[in-house]
Amino acid sequence: MSGLAPRAVVVSRPSELSSLLARHGTRGAAAFFLKSRGRDLDEVTARDAALTSALTAVGAAIPADWRRGHVSREDLPRFLFGPEDVVVVVGQDGLVANVAKYLDGQRVIGVDPEPGRNAGVLVRHQPAAVAGLLRGDLSGEARTMVVARLDDGQQLYGLNEIFIGDAGHQSARYVLSVSSSVERQSSSGLIVGTGTGATGWCASIARDRATPPPMPAPADPAVCWFVREAWPSPATGASLVGGVLSGAQSLELTSESERLVAFADGVEADALQMTWGQRITVTVADRRLQLI
Repeated sequence: MSGLAPRAVVVSRPSELSSLLARHGTRGAAAFFLKSRGRDLDEVTARDAALTSALTAVGAAIPADWRRGHVSREDLPRFLFGPEDVVVVVGQDGLVANVAKYLDGQRVIGVDPEPGRNAGVLVRHQPAAVAGLLRGDLSGEARTMVVARLDDGQQLYGLNEIFIGDAGHQSARYVLSVSSSVERQSSSGLIVGTGTGATGWCASIARDRATPPPMPAPADPAVCWFVREAWPSPATGASLVGGVLSGAQSLELTSESERLVAFADGVEADALQMTWGQRITVTVADRRLQLI
């Protein structure tokens, strides 16, 4: 044990109003921009106030004897989380997924600043509940994650899904190997998703399949995978297009394109880069999100 007091790390992202003011300079210019798109500044201002109020309430709920920190979404790749941290995510469900891949066992409290606007699958709590949660036993639900490892040692974790393919979502060429089957393919990419992500990108692909693989539950030690738009040709096949990986099973992809990428949970700015001949292996991760 380190002997350090727990640290509450609050994670948020700038509000739309903040981004508009940074881009346009003044509220008047921001209002004109929104009006030209059929929107109103009052709505954006109200959402900014809701986020500010939630962050204020969460800050006041942190016990006085705890250490505290705050990190914005864009700074997550550079932030060092400690093993004793309790992470309080204030925002949309997707923000929990954004932070999850940078954690290793830290407990996470998801706080919804606008109840009723978000699905609330991962941001389950209202700001007023945070004080009681931080002083409670902080027991939570372990949610399965997925990991992709390059043959040079780089690795990437995801809570919802990992995408592998062309950076512009154009045709990607590679050799796919799974469950002792091997096929050379040309497609618009591959998605490997968890039970948490099974209601998102994976679900939209599954709806177009006549017989999609069964979707795992969020805590199941399994992930589902889909090839998007595999193109059958004399040189490429389209028979390996979906399935489930459980336990230690893996999926392996060897690039036959000059540049492919792998990114998790929609964060394309934090991607692994693959060149011709590089190999990436995807499995159920050995770490899990500890969601309160």
